Amino acid sequence: MGWKSLDDVYLDGKRVLTRVDLNVPVEDGRVTDTTRIDRVVPTIRAILEKGGTPVLLAHFGRPKGTRVEEMSLRQVVPALESALGREIRFGPDCVGDEAAGAIDDGEVILLENTRFHPGEEQNDDCLADQMAELGDIYCNDAFSAAHRAHASTEGLARRLPACAGRLMAEELKALETALGDPERPLMAVVGGAKVSTKLALLSNLVRKVNHLVIGGGMANTFLAAKGVDVGRSLAEHDMTETAREILSSADEAGCEILLPEDVVVAAAFEAGAVNRVVPAEECPSDMMILDTGPESVERIAKAMQSCRTLIWNGPLGAFEIKPFDAATNAAAQEAARLTRDGQLVSVAGGGDTVSALNRAGAADDFTYVSSAGGAFLEWMEGKTLPGVAALES
Repeated sequence: MGWKSLDDVYLDGKRVLTRVDLNVPVEDGRVTDTTRIDRVVPTIRAILEKGGTPVLLAHFGRPKGTRVEEMSLRQVVPALESALGREIRFGPDCVGDEAAGAIDDGEVILLENTRFHPGEEQNDDCLADQMAELGDIYCNDAFSAAHRAHASTEGLARRLPACAGRLMAEELKALETALGDPERPLMAVVGGAKVSTKLALLSNLVRKVNHLVIGGGMANTFLAAKGVDVGRSLAEHDMTETAREILSSADEAGCEILLPEDVVVAAAFEAGAVNRVVPAEECPSDMMILDTGPESVERIAKAMQSCRTLIWNGPLGAFEIKPFDAATNAAAQEAARLTRDGQLVSVAGGGDTVSALNRAGAADDFTYVSSAGGAFLEWMEGKTLPGVAALES
């Protein structure tokens, strides 16, 4: 661990510029999902308990360097006040006199959308200097934005004494446990529509895990690469050679790849569609594969039972519509059971993963479920995250 936590930094009387993720869904000016807000509360409270003044920096949407009132963080204030149980002071800018005037020692201050300034996404030195003038300490609690080298995620960490917030520290420890120095055997479950979007991820994982489960539409591409006719299934036929290369790399690395041996097929992707289970190599030419079959799920569960660590990213089938959520639900519930029983460390995140695990009723039993999307994926791909690297330096 090359970074400091809140417990390693003296905060009494200090103004703590705290990068958080408040990029939450809003409809008609009201926050509809407070998950990200709820997850930053422990860091804000810890700063207050240690005598510091939390000055929150965050982005909202993609205003592309201009002031867009519909993307003002002011609309997040009521939900943040409700989560914290106290009043929040709002600053109409994140730099300059308006920002400085909003800061009151001992209070919680939320400054305006950092992306209203073009220098934010450019990691502009001048903007980072202006932000740094507002505080004494920098705390990054936004792992979900750590894959971006922006002024508020990377630039500030090089200008002030820096530390990781509670959520950031949790994320980093969970990922280090899962992929940095895991207990083995190690399994990864990777699902989703396209191999092309997860090529770097798969290429990295086959060198690091003992078992790699591939599900969703990308499993169809791998089946096609093995000469299986997948009918009308979603598949990237132009990626079959790449899929064969990944299979070869896995074989060389001693990584077992688990592809569906039986599949659920239907003529249409719609709720309650007439469907049946067939061997993977017997998919009818006029039908599509929409889920992993029950025998394959049993095989996944058996392999999972032999493992000590699990990383999960993506569903095993078209989980959004019943009955094609069955494989995802069953495998997720088995992972949850093994975790409850102390047999497995399970870490999940990215894309549709959180939604899939929540629908399966399994998320609460996983060791850790990351709220980050792109940052979680890039970490799994083995990439250096600028926001984390800046804390470590």
